Amino acid sequence: MKVLIIEDNQELARNIRDFLGREGYICESCETVEGAREKLALFQYDCILLDIGLPDGSGIGLLNVIRNEYKDSNVLIISARNAVDDKIIGLEKGADDYITKPFHLAELHARIRAVYRRKNLGGASIVEFNEISLNTDTFEARINDALVDTTPKEFDLLLYFIVNKNRVLSRQAIAAHLWGDYTDNLANFDFVYQHVKNLRRKISNAGGMDYISTVYGLGYKFNSHKQE
Repeated sequence: MKVLIIEDNQELARNIRDFLGREGYICESCETVEGAREKLALFQYDCILLDIGLPDGSGIGLLNVIRNEYKDSNVLIISARNAVDDKIIGLEKGADDYITKPFHLAELHARIRAVYRRKNLGGASIVEFNEISLNTDTFEARINDALVDTTPKEFDLLLYFIVNKNRVLSRQAIAAHLWGDYTDNLANFDFVYQHVKNLRRKISNAGGMDYISTVYGLGYKFNSHKQE
């Protein structure tokens, strides 16, 4: 999962980034509304952690922008404000959840997972597609109930494909989703091809169908039917 942390408290942002990074998340952070708008214009995020009080503007104003222009992203407000009115405004403006500082990082992680499951996975921790089953709690992938030895990146890639099935995903989008913004300046994305190739081989060896097709010049697509 790819997370954007919009928080001007550098120590808190670093602690969140380090904690979620150890859990396998790709995390980026910024401290201002302007910095957030630049990142949102360039990259797609699964979850946005949004502080209400930012030095150059209102987090609620930024929330309006996110909901108008980046509807697919989950938004969890993090704020020192404990007033009921602030929570109500944030939720009415489209936030998916709200957590008040100070908080335990384990609770924040649980809320991120709950928001993602509720919005992207229909509330379930088990994602199933035909013979493929993914457990987002244990990070286990199964084909016809047999455990497949996927790496963390391969698991995330397969989940990314299934959540976005029948959509063309560019190699750059896949790279940014799995490895972060630093991939934006790379000359090529050959490593994406290798990961897709390895994933297809493991699915095939386990008796699964080949749903991944190459869209030449663009990227890849996970089809809802078997490729001939």
